[in-house]
Amino acid sequence: MQRTAINPWDWSLRLGYNQAEVIEGAARQVVCAGQTAVDADGKPQHLGDMRGQIGLALENLAAVLESAGMGLSNVTKLGIYTTDVDEALKNFDLLGTRLGAVQNAPPMTLVGVTRLAIPGLLFEIEATACA
Repeated sequence: MQRTAINPWDWSLRLGYNQAEVIEGAARQVVCAGQTAVDADGKPQHLGDMRGQIGLALENLAAVLESAGMGLSNVTKLGIYTTDVDEALKNFDLLGTRLGAVQNAPPMTLVGVTRLAIPGLLFEIEATACA
């Protein structure tokens, strides 16, 4: 699979993502549901703790991708939803650390929402991945 970053401006690179990517030669695509800070039984974890929720949501996303035979390096698009954009952005270093470790800066969208599906959750991340 060949990925070509498209960045008519460089400001998004300083924030850790590309404006777009051209994907060529992909044989498989996985579309992941939103992952949150829940345990294996679906019970919310880290209530009131944005950093803890982002960390666990990323771990859960990695587990879903691994189950599909992929990893964070295969992510080609992220959608992020949060009940507190400012607090999420304060903790985006977690996202940068995980994606930076695999040298990936996929296009992403961050959206502030009133609430998520499960009360108490503050952060949700969905992904598309290709291999």
